[in-house]
Amino acid sequence: KWCKRKTQNRGLIQRYKCKSCSKYFVIDDGFFRMRNSPEKITRSIDLFYRGVSTRKAQEHLAIFHPHNASNVSIYKWVIKYSKIISNFTNQLKINVSPEIQVDEMELHRRRSHKAKKGVDKNWFVDSIDPKSKFLVSSEYCKNRSLKEIKQVIQRIKDRTENQVKVLTTDGLNVYINVVKSVWKYNNKNREYNIIHNRVNASKGEGFNNPIERLHNNVRARTKVMRGFHGSINSANAVLKGFEVYYNFITKHQQIKCCPFELAIPELALTLKDEKNRWLGL
Repeated sequence: KWCKRKTQNRGLIQRYKCKSCSKYFVIDDGFFRMRNSPEKITRSIDLFYRGVSTRKAQEHLAIFHPHNASNVSIYKWVIKYSKIISNFTNQLKINVSPEIQVDEMELHRRRSHKAKKGVDKNWFVDSIDPKSKFLVSSEYCKNRSLKEIKQVIQRIKDRTENQVKVLTTDGLNVYINVVKSVWKYNNKNREYNIIHNRVNASKGEGFNNPIERLHNNVRARTKVMRGFHGSINSANAVLKGFEVYYNFITKHQQIKCCPFELAIPELALTLKDEKNRWLGL
């Protein structure tokens, strides 16, 4: 340790000196060179995913923080830290029930900020564990083709390993080949390594209620945004942040806790005393 740096908005930052080359450095804690405090940044992200617009969040910050940020800065924080936290959480192994439900929902995105450019109809492909309510894998896609859906289902297999025995989907035909190609055929038992349960609501076979309830939560946030206004990458980053918010931040009404407390119990011990879980993650 070699004294501390005094910053205008982040307080004192610990400096270090290398004994070999005598160079000074500061450890990057995820907020390196940010001109706002970590608490302020994570507060803005939390307000955004609780349904507050970036402009309303900016007005809220202006009341309590003399050094205010613009609404554009808040949007950039959401995109940046949603990607950072999502890259970390996607690597975590999870404990799930033998069944996983997969579905997709239609979302709209403006091709440009100019209304004349029109609107694209895109898809949000997601999956959920009905028992722990954990959102296992999701992706915002331009189309719901084999390539995009396989990306989501492959991540399910990677994160759950051999825990999943039944994959429940709707009647979309593309799921048939994707499930077979991801879980493969067992020559010894002469059967596929997973049971593909197709539920066709149009034929009166019922609905996948847990994942449809998840879609209601997604629409509650995206409806007030009046669609996405940027590229597919930015829209995907916003929904990656929502995945973090759904799994790690907000409590689920049915299980009366956050889904990660059931799916990743070892992480629950780490974040148990963290009031600001955005900062902890």
